Amino acid sequence: MISKKLAIDVLNTALATGGDYAEIYLEEDVSESVGLENGKVERVSRNLSYGCGIRILQGTNSVYGYTSDLTRKSLITLADQLGHRFSTKRIITVKDVKNERVKIINKMHDHLTDVPIDEKIKYIKGVDEITRGVDERIVRCGVAFVDNYKKIEIWNAEGDTAHHYKSSEERGRLAISAIAKDGDNIQSAFSGPGRCASWEWFTNVLDWRKEARHVGEIAIQMLSAKECPQGKFTVVITNGWGGVVFHEACGHSLEASATSKHLSVFSDSLGKQIASPIVSAYDDGTIPNEWGSNNIDSEGHKTQKNQLIKNGVCTNFMIDKLNGRRLGLPANGTSRRQNFKYEPTSRMSNTYIEKGKDDPADIIKDTKLGIYVANFGGGSVEPTTGNFNFSASEAYIIRDGKICEMVKGCTLIGSGKEVLMNIDRVGNDVALGQGNCGAASGLIPVNVGQPTIRIQNLTVGGRGGKLE
Repeated sequence: MISKKLAIDVLNTALATGGDYAEIYLEEDVSESVGLENGKVERVSRNLSYGCGIRILQGTNSVYGYTSDLTRKSLITLADQLGHRFSTKRIITVKDVKNERVKIINKMHDHLTDVPIDEKIKYIKGVDEITRGVDERIVRCGVAFVDNYKKIEIWNAEGDTAHHYKSSEERGRLAISAIAKDGDNIQSAFSGPGRCASWEWFTNVLDWRKEARHVGEIAIQMLSAKECPQGKFTVVITNGWGGVVFHEACGHSLEASATSKHLSVFSDSLGKQIASPIVSAYDDGTIPNEWGSNNIDSEGHKTQKNQLIKNGVCTNFMIDKLNGRRLGLPANGTSRRQNFKYEPTSRMSNTYIEKGKDDPADIIKDTKLGIYVANFGGGSVEPTTGNFNFSASEAYIIRDGKICEMVKGCTLIGSGKEVLMNIDRVGNDVALGQGNCGAASGLIPVNVGQPTIRIQNLTVGGRGGKLE
């Protein structure tokens, strides 16, 4: 996107006032979206964006700026303005560039942005027909397919030789929502499978007919659901998207952006037991073609499989370069950003609890009375304390080892520490679920995941009174 000579000049301009690290992040992003409302095409868009972000570090201080003007004058001016935030003598002069080889993790057979719009519209219309066809009480159905193809170029230096990386990211996602209505009773359901994959995966590998039917069926079933009881219960949480509880209540608290500033409940937990001994957890950005995977992170580091918890003991954080300096620990490939407008920081990729030894059916069978959570809606967490509040969009009562009646208005309330220590069963059915995570460096695609797990003495909120 820019020449080697210009990159060297920009880096040296940025480093003129005593910075010990400088970085140029360039990207070009093509995104496309098609959407239906009740079978009618409501949205077709194709957008191109490009720009550059420049960052300078001096010790544990950082400055960042960005521009969409990639001319020499603009980039030199931005680097100079940022560099003047510091006022010491130059300690680094960049003289040469080393081109770094980037291993391709997410291999693509074709580009989703090259698939004709008419073909995408035909695809989502097929989804819409199935979902709305479940029951006449489905009054609204929204279906969309979104994809983007991003080319990335990074130049960085903390010595006289800069490093140059070229990579790309490409993702697609199918989003299905349904609203069912019976009198004044209105309920909803949603599914959003996504992947770093070619069109063939969405049309022939993904069981999109099953996804479409399931969304409609859950919305209808929710119409007859009773209010969830309240109290402390044994709670069994499904695999895959159930991992959002770990992501929110524990994952964010293990990011160096929080731990390095003592803003996390787990800041001083390295080497200490923070979970039940049967719990191990990873953040793995290297799983081929998964929604949260990348070839490299936003600083040019190779993505890694980082073990966060081993047999209940905290073994690592997710660490970017700046917060690694604060911790005195090396970066481990977990620096991410939404786009060039955001300064990168430590973020999750594919974060999951590792599979255990239990058969999921046995976990249910061995639960006398409790709550089974099959899907989640929204929620919130405070990383400093780890306190969370999650609403379940699909939940059931467990009676005598069987999943029984559906309930609505189910809310899980607790803390990350409480959840991790009270897990007493871990299934062998680990799976991943797709989502988007918002934080300081913007909105990024992430996978959450886990096997079926059981948690003792978890507070459940609801308006259904006591469970009998």
